[in-house]
Amino acid sequence: MNENPVALLPELILLGGAVLGLLTGLFLPRARQWVVSVLAAVALVAGIAAALVAAAGPDEMAFDTYAIDIGTHATRITVMAAMLLVLGISRDTIRGHARETEFVTLLLLAALGTVLLGGVSDLLVLVAAYLLASIPAYALSGFGKDTAGTEAALKYYLMGAFLGVAMLAGVTILYGATGATGYGMLREAVGGAPFGAVAVGIVVLLAGLAFKIGAVPGHFWVPDVAEGASAPVAAFVTTIPKIGGMVAVYRLFDQALEPAEARWRLLIALIAAASMTLGNLAAFFQDSPRRLLGYSTISQVGYVLLAVVAAGRDDTFGLAALLFYLAGYAITNLGAFAVVAEFPKATTLSSYAGLFRRNRGLALSLIVCLLGLVGTPPTAVFVGKVSVFTAATDAGFAWLMVVAAINTVVSLFYYLRWVVPLFAREVPSSSQGTALEPAGSWSRSVAYGCAVAAVALGLVAGPALDGLSGMLVR
Repeated sequence: MNENPVALLPELILLGGAVLGLLTGLFLPRARQWVVSVLAAVALVAGIAAALVAAAGPDEMAFDTYAIDIGTHATRITVMAAMLLVLGISRDTIRGHARETEFVTLLLLAALGTVLLGGVSDLLVLVAAYLLASIPAYALSGFGKDTAGTEAALKYYLMGAFLGVAMLAGVTILYGATGATGYGMLREAVGGAPFGAVAVGIVVLLAGLAFKIGAVPGHFWVPDVAEGASAPVAAFVTTIPKIGGMVAVYRLFDQALEPAEARWRLLIALIAAASMTLGNLAAFFQDSPRRLLGYSTISQVGYVLLAVVAAGRDDTFGLAALLFYLAGYAITNLGAFAVVAEFPKATTLSSYAGLFRRNRGLALSLIVCLLGLVGTPPTAVFVGKVSVFTAATDAGFAWLMVVAAINTVVSLFYYLRWVVPLFAREVPSSSQGTALEPAGSWSRSVAYGCAVAAVALGLVAGPALDGLSGMLVR
């Protein structure tokens, strides 16, 4: 057993940043709570540096329950880089808040849980990571203590608690049927275990993971939290947990359940088709930008799940496509939410009318991010979608690729409902001026950076995917 704590250095740095920030905030006056945000940013940068160093080393297993491999490295780097963007989005909202320290600490703890989700290789540790990623997010959703946020937090918590109990029940059933919780031993035992018990255990376990990633049938909380919570929190919960959650789903099916792949691939394919279709159809009728992005998140999860149906195959392209898609989606979705955070009073799509004339940079950034979510070249999500489509087709699910392609075309129309008002020639109402009143410079800077990064990552997609694939076969 590898009991070297240095193997978990990025996670320990993240935990240390949260603890140090919380303790520091206890002794700081309200006007200087920003120091905690600086400490958090330093911890995230240090964690990224440690993850990059670890990525150059060999794969290993820490404490027999936590895999240190390319999936974990990519999760660490993507989550912590995305967290830096979330901190930037939150500065205009949380600056000077009486509980700024608690806000930042909760973000770091939820991010730590998400990172752990990406590396777990044991069912019990999976449950622990699920709880660490979820509980701080519940508190963040109701952080504003307003009516909408409190309602969203309550729905989020109740669904998370219910499906979390179901997830724990699934772990219990699988342990009873196989006598194992570690993925390696589970893989050896699942083929000879009673089919009925294994089937029930996997279904209820997957229900908990579906909640974490926002897939059908655990998706109901996503639009409510996206609309009811503050913009930075909405950006966080619709982006960051998906990264670790999706890697956790892939790792579970690839490393533990591959002997039963013929049965479970179809289940994942049906969940993917339902998620992308429901998300896109529901988004058609939304007039709230945040709620539209919430349903868009559900549809994006459906696309990403195409890579999971390729789990367990001899080739490594499915995991490489999954990791690249998650990185591109994180940048693009956070860029769209950065524009939403910049205009907190713009609560409808029509509120953005005339933005191109007022601020062309932000309008162009929003257009790049929205068309990027559709999958328009040369953005990163375009390459990610093509990659997961290819992985699903190679796995024998060409019909699922056709469903995803149709959904991609359909999604263009509701994103255009947001794009078209940007070019309106006249302001439709006297209140439009206040609706497009900017919140500050931090969100605007993040929006610019995300738009550029979404295109840049798409342009270097070839070498990036080759590098990921190379690391997977080394």
